[in-house]
Amino acid sequence: MTVKLGLTGSIGMGKSTTAAMFAEAGVPVWDADAAVHRLYAAGGAAIGPVGEVFPSAIEDGAVSRERLKEIIAGDPGALGRIEAIVHPLVAQDRARFLAGAEAPVVLFDIPLLFETGADAWLDKVIVVTASAEEQRRRVLERGTLSAAEFDAILARQMPDAEKRARADFVIETKSMDHARRRVAEILEELGWNA
Repeated sequence: MTVKLGLTGSIGMGKSTTAAMFAEAGVPVWDADAAVHRLYAAGGAAIGPVGEVFPSAIEDGAVSRERLKEIIAGDPGALGRIEAIVHPLVAQDRARFLAGAEAPVVLFDIPLLFETGADAWLDKVIVVTASAEEQRRRVLERGTLSAAEFDAILARQMPDAEKRARADFVIETKSMDHARRRVAEILEELGWNA
């Protein structure tokens, strides 16, 4: 039986870096954000259904994330309609991945894991964490978000302490070496010997 391992963490906690460490160890990794990008890209499965409901969201044969942001900002009900279209498509993408992943452990990198109820179908959940100061520093140093945008994203996410309390495993990302050791420990505990 394959262990379905979920990985989550708030913005700036080191989730993508940690997911890469699992991949380096040979664990098949499914990335929810990458799945959405595939669905929105030219030829993606979301273009038709999103375009039917929000024609202005389609630009150059793809779903424009910027246009979706504008639509959501102007219509509080739009996010729910978009999620109703995209979530089933993401689930199909995830099912295809799982069907093709022949490994004792597979990792699902899901930013809003608890918020979307994904913990119900996963066997174990890992939460990556760092101090609030380190998190803010990392995000603002990227230069892609303002402090206000960062705070708005944080407000929509489950608090880090609650995520840690619900996790089966916690990885502190205070250093790469520490995170890598913790990844190896978790894999050992799960019987991974790739």
